[in-house]
Amino acid sequence: MPRGYLEHANISVTDLERSTALLVDLLGWHKRWEGPSLNNGHTIHVGGEVDYVALYTGEHVTGNFAKGHPLNHIAFVVDDLDAAEEVVKRHGLEPFNHADYEPGRRFYFFDWDGIEFEVVNYD
Repeated sequence: MPRGYLEHANISVTDLERSTALLVDLLGWHKRWEGPSLNNGHTIHVGGEVDYVALYTGEHVTGNFAKGHPLNHIAFVVDDLDAAEEVVKRHGLEPFNHADYEPGRRFYFFDWDGIEFEVVNYD
């Protein structure tokens, strides 16, 4: 049976640099690639060595996305949940729905475009 892993997610955002800065600060990632893309858009790949998020924008990207249409959230694992929450707050975003249940502690936040993120720690 084949085995695999998630290499990347591709999401549309209204401000590439702002979203890139958040992921770099939150996850210790780096900008892997940047360049022109589909429909006269622009993309930045931000991530680690084997996984990343492709951030895409263009004049037609307006934000104000609705949770669950079709994306519910994207989750990231961090080694220090409290430090991650401070990063989210420093970027002007509001953490909510803090929970501590198996298999780990977590919180959620919406970015500036209405995309929901979960941040979890399994220690």
